[in-house]
Amino acid sequence: MSQARDHGVDDHWPKRPFRNRVACRRAVAQLAAGTPVLPVLIVSAIVLADLAAGAGMIWLPLLAAGPALAATTNGPRGVLCVGFLALVLGATLGTRDSVPARELAAVLTALVAVTLASGLASALRGRRERVLAAVRSVAETAQHALLAPVPATVGPFQVAVRYSAAAAEARIGGDLYALIPTPYGVRLIVGDVRGKGLPAVGTVALVLGVFREAAYDEPDLLAVVDRIERSLARNLGHDDFVTAVVAGFPEAGQLEVVNCGHTPPLLVNASGRVTEVEPTHPAPPLGLRALTGDTPGLQVLPFADGDQLLLYTDGVTEARDRGRAFYPLAEGLERHVSHEPAQTLSALQDELLAHVGGRLHDDAALLLIRKPALLATGIPEATVPEPAAVGP
Repeated sequence: MSQARDHGVDDHWPKRPFRNRVACRRAVAQLAAGTPVLPVLIVSAIVLADLAAGAGMIWLPLLAAGPALAATTNGPRGVLCVGFLALVLGATLGTRDSVPARELAAVLTALVAVTLASGLASALRGRRERVLAAVRSVAETAQHALLAPVPATVGPFQVAVRYSAAAAEARIGGDLYALIPTPYGVRLIVGDVRGKGLPAVGTVALVLGVFREAAYDEPDLLAVVDRIERSLARNLGHDDFVTAVVAGFPEAGQLEVVNCGHTPPLLVNASGRVTEVEPTHPAPPLGLRALTGDTPGLQVLPFADGDQLLLYTDGVTEARDRGRAFYPLAEGLERHVSHEPAQTLSALQDELLAHVGGRLHDDAALLLIRKPALLATGIPEATVPEPAAVGP
């Protein structure tokens, strides 16, 4: 129920004037966005310079800068409008300054040619932008289909995810994650496909599809990993592989982890101490088991109320600053850990971007899961509001 309806004012809200104001604002915004303000200012500046200096032919050819610039910011109609304005002003100034007819005709002809060429360039630019927008829309739809948004709570756990693709134009990359409730507890996967960008999307789809099916069907977490391995062995090339961590919470207070050549997860206890979950039985990445014959092992760890588990990809830990220093994820997690996973990851992401100077150069994924502690009343601590600050 909306807040307005809760307060009993929804049915009496003056909707029509509000909608009229919104419509007017949108119309003004669209008009401002479609108006070639800068090209018109440039043409006006050239006209004023000519009027002030009385230089005649010296300034007239510069009027072509107006429609040329409009082609980079406006549609064909805006370009033609600026070109027509420049043409009229050029003819007026040429007549005023007594420019010879042949020279004035040459300048005006060149101005018409620049305007028509700029209009064509603007039309082609608009077409490319529409195609790019359609491609981005398809890519984003594919991302949402593959990397479905994770809710804030899954079963008894609080969850948060942050994902950044190196191929920013496509909004999708080679890192993968999934978290689903199953009859055998909540299960999750975080992985990294060899390569990045759109070429890795097919492998991401394959791994996530197999995981979502096997995690729900298989009671044993190792059996889930085996099914992913078999599928990749049939479908991947000889040089392709996927590093991944598969984890599950089969019962209260227990955590299962299978690490296949991936960066070790970070376990945070209720007091905020961070430790790496190093694999006790190292295994090759998924898709390479046939080359080594090694099989992954299952780690069983305690996971008490208030504990947190952070899974991530190497795009986070291999991010470098200008001095080529790696980002210290464990130290950052200790600094920013809180009772709210979303708040913790937001702080980590901000610090990571500041460390690299604003943009990551590799796909990066962070998934943090936390088991809220129960208070004496039996209410999860995350749902208890903090006391309001009292001013002086």
